[in-house]
Amino acid sequence: MGFCPLIRSARRSLQCYRFVSQTTIFGGASESRSTKDVNNFSWKKESYYHVSSGSDFMRGVVFWEPNKPLTIEDFQIPRPKAGEILIKTKGCGVCHSDLHVIKGEIPFPSPCAIGHEITGEVVEHGPLTDSKITNKFPLGSQVVGAFIMPCGNCYYCSKGHDDLCEDFFAYNRAKGTLYDGETRLFLRSNGKPVCMYSMGGLAEYCVVPVNALTVLPSSLPYTESAILGCAVFTAYGAMAHAAEVRPGNSVAVIGIGGVGSSCLQIARAFGASEIVAVDVQDEKLAKAKILGATHTINSKKEDPVERIREITGGRGADVAVEALGKPVTFSQCIRSVKDGGKAVMIGLAKAGSLGEIDINHLVRRKIQVMGSYGGRARQDLPKLVRLAETGIFNLKDAVSRKYKFEDADKAFQDLNQGKIVGRAVVEIV
Repeated sequence: MGFCPLIRSARRSLQCYRFVSQTTIFGGASESRSTKDVNNFSWKKESYYHVSSGSDFMRGVVFWEPNKPLTIEDFQIPRPKAGEILIKTKGCGVCHSDLHVIKGEIPFPSPCAIGHEITGEVVEHGPLTDSKITNKFPLGSQVVGAFIMPCGNCYYCSKGHDDLCEDFFAYNRAKGTLYDGETRLFLRSNGKPVCMYSMGGLAEYCVVPVNALTVLPSSLPYTESAILGCAVFTAYGAMAHAAEVRPGNSVAVIGIGGVGSSCLQIARAFGASEIVAVDVQDEKLAKAKILGATHTINSKKEDPVERIREITGGRGADVAVEALGKPVTFSQCIRSVKDGGKAVMIGLAKAGSLGEIDINHLVRRKIQVMGSYGGRARQDLPKLVRLAETGIFNLKDAVSRKYKFEDADKAFQDLNQGKIVGRAVVEIV
């Protein structure tokens, strides 16, 4: 697959519009129609909006449809609402989740602004935002954002399960909006809305719900820290909440990309004994040894299931993690764990993909198979910042490449072709 060069829109409109969705409210619940047909929404003019920098517009990367070029478009500066913060973006990670959308493998409303792994500076608070929030995130403070943006109020959020936030999945992942059913992104040329993949962070500014943010200390590298919000966040969720890795456990990780390589570092931080990295690229396996792997397996050259069992004394791993989202590695993951072991799936797959399980083996040997999408933002993101701040998680080793904002298209080309070892970050200045 190839992507055309990014195209910056040269149009300059002086009007600012506010998107008004066709939403009906019944007893506090909202019903919104699909955002796929963005041309049918209604509009109304609103007062002009400025941020502290004085800029009246920003640039952002837009995905229109599969096999069409990504473009850099001019947007009106997005406006945060209560409980939201406007961020001047510094860095945005290059993730396979965005690539799945770009390739049409995972349905998502379009046009949409991609990018969901960010760091940046607080430049504006939404009106009526609680003073506790404004005091915690003062103007000018540096922050990092998690890609799962919990509402904080739904059934699951109220129980501390931010990773299952009902509003995040019902609005953002299903409709490309925030939790009032509206996007915050509008094209400067004609005021039309653009959907948001998480916060739409591959842009010069983005609006983020406050529950997805935590303060980033100045001791951490500003750009590299963006990966804490997805690659490291996803790895931590898998290791801490799904697998519940304990000191002395054996852990196998299948697929050593940005998330898989982060799993190695988290497993090491949790005191795992054997940490086995499985991939098809020797370059990634060599990097895996730096990040904590005690053993590496090239699955093109040897059977990963047999080799994992050899390494673990014939039993299999206590925990195996699948970080690719492919049926073959799904099966390998399940067959790699010991009796009573945990097989944790974190790799997203093409929509409709199915994995096979030997039912009798699953039942008789008490194999636990579970999915894990990410961490819990309010609980986990501050912990990840602390792990990075103390050097337990090495951000500089985890980030292998940096791209300029104008080269974001090239970054996704390289990701698609397997040229990125570890994680890449786009610098936005």
